Amino acid sequence: MNDSASPSLGTTRRDILIGGAGALLGAAAVGGGWAVVSSRTGDAQEPAEGEAEPPASPAPPAVRRFVSTQLTAVEVTAWRAEGAALSAGLLFTTPRSPVFRGVVYDNAGEPVWIEPDGNACTELRVQTYRGRPVLTYWTGQVLEGVGYGKGVILDERYLPVAEVRCGNGQIADLHEFQLTERGTALLLAYPVLPADLTDIGGPAEGWVYGAQVQEIDVATGEVLFDWDGLEHIGIAETIRERDVEGGEGESQARPFDPIHLNSVAEDGDALLLSARHTSALYRVDRRTGEILWRFGGKESDIEVPEGGEFGWQHDARRHADGTVTLYDNHEPAEETDAVSAALKFEIDEEARTAALVHALRYDDHYGYAMGNAQYLEDGHVVVGWGMDPVLTEFDESGVAVFELQGLGLGSYRSFRHPWRGRPATPPDLAIGPDGQAYVSWNGATEVARWRVLTGAKPGRLREEATVERTGFETAVPLASAPAYVLAEALDGEGRVLGRSRVLQV
Repeated sequence: MNDSASPSLGTTRRDILIGGAGALLGAAAVGGGWAVVSSRTGDAQEPAEGEAEPPASPAPPAVRRFVSTQLTAVEVTAWRAEGAALSAGLLFTTPRSPVFRGVVYDNAGEPVWIEPDGNACTELRVQTYRGRPVLTYWTGQVLEGVGYGKGVILDERYLPVAEVRCGNGQIADLHEFQLTERGTALLLAYPVLPADLTDIGGPAEGWVYGAQVQEIDVATGEVLFDWDGLEHIGIAETIRERDVEGGEGESQARPFDPIHLNSVAEDGDALLLSARHTSALYRVDRRTGEILWRFGGKESDIEVPEGGEFGWQHDARRHADGTVTLYDNHEPAEETDAVSAALKFEIDEEARTAALVHALRYDDHYGYAMGNAQYLEDGHVVVGWGMDPVLTEFDESGVAVFELQGLGLGSYRSFRHPWRGRPATPPDLAIGPDGQAYVSWNGATEVARWRVLTGAKPGRLREEATVERTGFETAVPLASAPAYVLAEALDGEGRVLGRSRVLQV
């Protein structure tokens, strides 16, 4: 880990804007999406004369492999400004490689917890359920820009607390899994529905992805709120162009996505929504379902301030001080001069005006899709740049003080949270080809040292060595070739936290 060097080898640019001066502007473009796609077998074909070369596939990310476990994690690097104080906690990410995989890292870029089942995973973070911290994430099938799955809640032992699914025939989408203080969860869904697309030059009998918002009682699965965005947001509000040649919107198998909700959050007696394909935020009355105001997009009710223009955004949140924040992707194109930003606004709902409080940019980071901005209690801000596979932490004055780089092909969102993990599973132990003992304990956060015991019989083991924990996996040299080996995880006071199985060598 580099504690002082710039996070980029080339020339860097830090662009931190306060009060809106000098913001980078740009027109919203068409296109840009992400997907997990299957590979095809067969002979590669050379492009015909005069045809453009097909775009090169991104290089697969480097992967960490271990001796004591078959788990793997994307290999990342960490940068920290010299002398910088960071917010407390670990880093919760879902690097694509090419499937989204849940990985928790520490400040050195070492894995702490790796989702153990190899399932696709987004929205990995710590939330509160029934007054206790829990680990939550979405898991399921990922298609192009949408998903079909469920929310998962685990306790500090990584044991299941609940699984949360949409109701009324809907399936939970990958973009949001937000718990509330009332023991409910806010989820999104993308049903495929018939729609009249003549307002955007499409067929009268067309097909679209819907924009469904549901609130689910976690304990019972009851649907407490069910909002159909197509009843309130017109198709003509979309800024996304339809792929006419590809037949988008002309069949149930090829629906058009005019709205693309990607976040929902509580906002007093209302909900605050973000829609990428209208470049707008919506405040929705929870009782009536009516839209109270739009901010951004074609039909904005609130004037967007100069320097605060945004587009194709994600992660809209209302904060205790009344401000509204979002992650501004700015454009959807992969090749562009645009730069993404974390934006904070003060909104005067009576005057229908907004003021830009700040825009946080760093090193020309640009994520054409995905991304988030997490505002922490100490004033720091963690920005996940989405398709730009980097997490940046800004201090309370807006200075970048930390980065986690190399998050695969991008992380849908990235967070920092305090977390104490005490796995119900035992530590893992194996003897490597070099004769050393290798030990790890997926998800354990309190291990300070490892003690290895060896012996000729499984019931008569004695201490062979005690070493400091060096990362996700620690190698322990052995003086001899024992018949049996056992590893004990010790905390900072020397207490035994867990024991591996006795391994016969």
